[in-house]
Amino acid sequence: MLANTDTRYGLIARLFHWVIALLILTDLALGLIGENTPRTADTAEFLKTLYSVHKTIGVSVLFLAVLRILWALTQPRPVPVHPARRAETLLAEVIHWALYGAIIVMPLSGWVLHSAESGFAPILWPFGQNLPFVVKSETLAQTAGAVHGLSALVIYLTVGLHIAGALKHAVFERDGVLARMLQGRDAGTPGQRATTPHAVPPLVAIVLWAGVIGFAVFGPKPPMPEAEAAQMPTSAPVATAAVPTSDLPAWTVQEGSLGITVMQMGAGVEGRFATWSAAIAYDPGAGTGEVSVTIDTTSLTLGSVTAQAQGPEFFNTATYASATFAGPITRTGAGPDHQVAGMLTLVGQTVPVTLDFTLDLAGDTATMAGQATLDRRDFGMGAGYADESTVGYSVTVDVSLTATRAPERGVSAQ
Repeated sequence: MLANTDTRYGLIARLFHWVIALLILTDLALGLIGENTPRTADTAEFLKTLYSVHKTIGVSVLFLAVLRILWALTQPRPVPVHPARRAETLLAEVIHWALYGAIIVMPLSGWVLHSAESGFAPILWPFGQNLPFVVKSETLAQTAGAVHGLSALVIYLTVGLHIAGALKHAVFERDGVLARMLQGRDAGTPGQRATTPHAVPPLVAIVLWAGVIGFAVFGPKPPMPEAEAAQMPTSAPVATAAVPTSDLPAWTVQEGSLGITVMQMGAGVEGRFATWSAAIAYDPGAGTGEVSVTIDTTSLTLGSVTAQAQGPEFFNTATYASATFAGPITRTGAGPDHQVAGMLTLVGQTVPVTLDFTLDLAGDTATMAGQATLDRRDFGMGAGYADESTVGYSVTVDVSLTATRAPERGVSAQ
C-alpha cells in the first residue's frame, strides 16, 4: 500500500523516512570525520572529496525533505499507539516536527555557507553551486556556519531521542510502533487520536528552531564546520612600523585595507589582514620617498581556510607573528604611476617584492591603490602542495589607503 492509513505508514512515507535517515546519519559521520582530520597537504584531496560528498548528500536531503513534507501534508497520520500517555505522545510529536525542521534548516544553512564562501569542495552536480541572492560574505558565512553547527546539536539530540523511543517500543513494549515504520504493519486503534491539539507540537518545534536560529544569528559565533572564518575588525593598531630615516614630509594613514587573493581548488579565495601599520615619507614634488610596513599576520582571515593559512605550512603565525615590507618610493610616470621596489620579510624569509600603485594627491591628502604578486614558494610556504591545482603558487596582494600630510615626520597606524 502506497498511502498511509489510520494504523500504518504507506510505502512512500516509509521510503522517505529510511532514505533520509540513512543519508543524514552518513552526512553526520562525514562531517565529524572532516572536523577531526588535520588540514595538511596530505589530506587536502581527501578533505575536498569528503566535503564534496557531504555537501551533495546535504542538498539531496533538502530536496527529499521538501518532497517528504509535501507528501505528509496529503496523508493521514497514523494514530498514536498509546493515546492516553499524553506527555509521551506530545514529546514524540514535538521530536517528529523538530526533525522535520532539522532536515530543512541544517542542509539549507550548509548550502548558504557554501554559497557565501569560495574555493573549497564543490557540490557534485551540474546545476550550479550558489543559491540565488546569497552574496560572498565572511559575515554571512559565519552566521550560516553558526546555524549549521547548532542544527547539528539539535539533530544529535532529536535523532538520539527518536531512536531511544523506537527501541523502547520495540524491545520493552513490543507494541508494533517500530514494525509500523519498518514493514508497514498495523498498530494502534483506528480513530483513537491524542487529546493534545494538532497545532501544539509543530508550534513547539517552530519556537525551538526560532530560538536556535536566533541564537546563531545574534549570539556568540562558534567555529564553522569546515574551518574557522571569524570576521575581523577592519582596522586596529599594531606595533609601530619603523619610521623612514629621511627628512622627507611624513604622511599619516587615516584608513585603508590590506588583502590577499589565492587560488584554491581552481577558485579565488580572498583574505584580509586586519591589523597593520605603515610609516610613509614622500615628497610630492620629487615623486620620491620611503615606506615601512609592519603586518600582524595573526590578524589574517582567509575564508574557510583561515586556520590552515595561519598554520605551520603557510604563515606559521605561532612562530612568525609579523611580517615587514620596506623600500624606496619612486614615480614611474606611466600606468601605475608609482612603485616600491622593496624587501618583504615573511616567515623568516626576505624576498624582493615590487608594489606598483597609483597615487592621487589633493592638497594634503593622498589616496593610493596598488598591487603586488608573490610566489608562495619563494617563502617556503605550502611546500607540501606541489600541485598548483590544489593551492596556487601566485598570491596577489592588494593595498589601498588614504593618508594626510603630517605637520612633522611621524607614524601612521592602520
